[in-house]
Amino acid sequence: MTNDVVIVGAGPVGLFLACELALAGVQPVVLDRLPARSGEQKANGLVGQVLRLLDHRGLYESLSGAPGAPRPVPRFVFGAFPLELHRLDANPLHAVPVPQHRIEEVLEERALDLGVTVRRGHEVTGLTQDATGVTVDVHGPDGAERLRTRYLVGADGGRSTVRKLAGIGFPGITSPDPVSRIAHVLPPEGIRITDDGDVLLPGCPTPFRPYTHTRTDHGVFVIVPFNPDAVMIATLEWGGQPVDQQAPLTLDELRASIRRVTGADLELAPARTTGPFTPRRTVGHNTRLAERYRDGRVLLVGDAAHVHAATGGPGLNLGLQDAANLGWKLAADVHGWAPPGLLDSYQHERHPVGERVFMHSQAQIALMSPGPGITALRALVGELLSHDDNLARIAALMAGSDVRHDTDCPHPLAGGFVPELTLGTAGGAVRLAELARTARPLLIDLSGGGLDPADRAAGWKDRVDVVTADCAQPPAAALLLRPDGYVAWACAPGDSDPEGLDRALRRWFGGPRD
Repeated sequence: MTNDVVIVGAGPVGLFLACELALAGVQPVVLDRLPARSGEQKANGLVGQVLRLLDHRGLYESLSGAPGAPRPVPRFVFGAFPLELHRLDANPLHAVPVPQHRIEEVLEERALDLGVTVRRGHEVTGLTQDATGVTVDVHGPDGAERLRTRYLVGADGGRSTVRKLAGIGFPGITSPDPVSRIAHVLPPEGIRITDDGDVLLPGCPTPFRPYTHTRTDHGVFVIVPFNPDAVMIATLEWGGQPVDQQAPLTLDELRASIRRVTGADLELAPARTTGPFTPRRTVGHNTRLAERYRDGRVLLVGDAAHVHAATGGPGLNLGLQDAANLGWKLAADVHGWAPPGLLDSYQHERHPVGERVFMHSQAQIALMSPGPGITALRALVGELLSHDDNLARIAALMAGSDVRHDTDCPHPLAGGFVPELTLGTAGGAVRLAELARTARPLLIDLSGGGLDPADRAAGWKDRVDVVTADCAQPPAAALLLRPDGYVAWACAPGDSDPEGLDRALRRWFGGPRD
């Protein structure tokens, strides 16, 4: 039996890709070497454009606990600079604190509901590919077996076995600094909260803003008060003594690091809350980007394609949008209607986004490092961030809302993620995100009946859904949306642009059917 798609890795990115494929009518098999979901605390939340994408799939409320559309955060951080985003008229940055094990739980539940097969305790040991598919050697609970699949996707992390077996290079930069230490602990004695919400540590005059990085003369300190039973504390240090990377991080080691970075001596005890929240240490930072995201019938998503510093939380924003970009294109190829070059556009669109995160994650690490030269540079950057246009640009960079794909359409919305809209339909008022739950392409007519796009798109009715609606302040007369939420085509009021619509339909969704 030949599977359509086998995904290696049941982390958030692999599971989300599986959901995207299932929504598109392709039932993947997901393999993971671990016998059960890991409880290890990795990501602490979701940041950026990905929250609007998850809203399009009906997952935002489950992950955030909040109904309705994602709401921008008033403050964030860039390179240990506070970003006062409440100053912006149009704030693009969303963030939700949610532990990675919860993200995986929600995504696995959705995948299983959609009929996806998840096979845990199955490790990939080899692969060969030919013109029609990939043969995958797997070792599972019952021994060795061999699977055949049309496409194999590596979502198996920064040490990706799939990437290595496919011979895809992973160039980049490895640095011994900084050393990061992080743990979830009971709120230490002596900590006080000011009227402004800042945290004061005993014996340290410097106020620390929670949920952000604070640079001192000796490193960086982070404190996140999750609840009365647990706070997350982290430090970053440069140029210290070598550490035994094989030895687990102890609370005594973290306490000594806090003392060096802040001057405060805190008694630390493990948090009394669900977890587990194992203290962890990371030595140096590893910034790498795969030479290519596709090699024949083998593709990479998420950390298998890129690794970088976690500063600002860009990892899941990047990886989950990789999955959304790849999922519908891969399904189109499996179903046989993909136009030439569609699957290759995954590499063309997502690799530059990976390069952009590669750039800003390194820049943030540099801005947090110690030294008088960096202090002078920070003074300059601080002046730049006092201007709202520069602040907006950094906010868009961190959100990923500045991503623009080439669409060959001159409308200003084309190539970007569709804005949040409330539409009036025959069934009543509905948010556009709610229309996107099926993950199908959408042609939205906001012209009041003057364009008749349904007739023009009749040859694509098996692939594209048409919605006629009104909008209080329509940003366009009509919009053609890709399943990943990006605008493939739009036209202004009074400009029906039938040739442009036809080109966009053919470019992204293949030729019409009789």
